[in-house]
Amino acid sequence: MSASKKQKVSASLASVLSNGEVTRELLEVLAENSFDSIMLTDAEGKITYANKGFTVLTGYEEDEVLGKSPDMLQGLGTDRKVISRLVEAMKIGGDFEGKAINFKKDGTPFIMFWRVLPVRVGGVLKGWVGIQRECSHS
Repeated sequence: MSASKKQKVSASLASVLSNGEVTRELLEVLAENSFDSIMLTDAEGKITYANKGFTVLTGYEEDEVLGKSPDMLQGLGTDRKVISRLVEAMKIGGDFEGKAINFKKDGTPFIMFWRVLPVRVGGVLKGWVGIQRECSHS
């Protein structure tokens, strides 16, 4: 996204999100109704939230994954080079995009495209947002 487009999006969001109560409700509606899997982690990488899309994609209910690391979805077919790129991006607090094989609760592999983005408050890293989408059925 270009810098000018990012500024326009940021200004639009700022006007919508100026009310804290509206912000929370808006974010809940967005996350819970997304077709994509959305997962939040704390700064240490432990899952603090997983939406309905996550359950549909992986078979795990939110309460089964809270406090765990997202690497619980990885397995023998997961490309270690992609995971290394993710780890390096996270070390510097950067964004990540990748495609890899993960595994559902029942062990079924799936190919997913995902993004991992830092969440900062006042310049301090508070957590991560992971957005996953299945690319194809395995």
